[in-house]
Parts: sequence; C-alpha cells; structure tokens
Amino acid sequence: MAAWAQNSSQQDNSAPAKPPATNTSPAADSKPDQTPAPNPPPPRSDSVNVNALDDSPGESSSKDEQVDLSPPENDARMHPDSAGAVVNAEGSPDRSGVSEFHPWDPHKAAKDIEVGDFYFKHKNYVGAESRYREALLYKDNDAIATFRLAVCLEKMNRSDEAREQYESYLKILPYGPEAAEAKKAIERLKSPGANAKPAK
Repeated sequence: MAAWAQNSSQQDNSAPAKPPATNTSPAADSKPDQTPAPNPPPPRSDSVNVNALDDSPGESSSKDEQVDLSPPENDARMHPDSAGAVVNAEGSPDRSGVSEFHPWDPHKAAKDIEVGDFYFKHKNYVGAESRYREALLYKDNDAIATFRLAVCLEKMNRSDEAREQYESYLKILPYGPEAAEAKKAIERLKSPGANAKPAK
C-alpha cells in the first residue's frame, strides 16, 4: 500500500493538474445539465398496433411485375396429352401416406442414351434396351430414349412392345423430328408381316 501511495504522489507531481472542463457556449448556459435521452427500444412484432396500420393493398417487394403463367398459344395442339400427364404426375392421394419417388437425373439419362447408342451400333440390342430403359427411369418421357427403345425392340422382333413405345413417342412429341418415322413404324407393325425385321 505504501508503494501505491508513493506512485500516486509521483504521478500527481509529474503531471500538471487539469482544470475542470466547463462548457462556455451560449447554448449551454441557457440549458443547465441536459443528459441525452436514452435510445428508444426497437419495435416488437408481438405488440403491433393494428389501428395504426394502413388498410390499402400492399405491393410485393420481391417482384415488380406479375409473371404471365398462361400456356403458349398452340400448347394444346403441340402437347395433347399434357393435362393427363399432370394428373398422372400428381396422382391420386395415397391413403397410406407413403408416396414413391423416382430418381431424376437428366445427365445420367443422357449418358445411358449415349451408351445405349454404342450398344445399338454394335448390334448388342439387349444391352441397348437395358440402357434406354434405364435412361427412362432417370428421365421419364424422354423422347429420344423412347424412340430409340422402340427401334431397338423392333429389331428384336418384339413388335407389340415396339409399337407401344412408338405410340408413347408420339404422345410426347406429336410433331417431333421422328414423328413421321414413328407413324410409319406403327403402320408397319400393325400389318400381318410385322414380325419380319425392319430394313433399317
């Protein structure tokens, strides 16, 4: 304690004494000792004054304009079964509460189509069929995989399955690039000599 008293006395001797701070401005003379007002509390969401709110309709802060969600002009003609596809996709509610999910991977589907094309080119139709079906698992209603699966099945003399796949292609893309060929194939497969291999 003696050391503390000695240090404090040395500091008192070495540092000049500061005069007490006084405010000499004229405004300070007119208002004696004003303390600043404390910050008001932030607004609370659990105590909103409903009467103070504006009743006019508000605007969305996320969008400046409404987006037009109506279908394109020729949508019904270009995709005649699209309404049925939406109903099938939504499905009827399952009473058990369990719904089945299918994997969705368009990149994997494209790779399966590529490998299926390789097998098809080398006349490995069983391998090609497997890859096209796997592509349809990862991307159902893929027009390319559906059409190539139909051609593959036709090569293997499975005319009923091939015709079904050609018809599926026409449901997906009724005016697609292979639509004319699919229609010809359906007519060819309906004829009595449908079990003969196509000339392709």
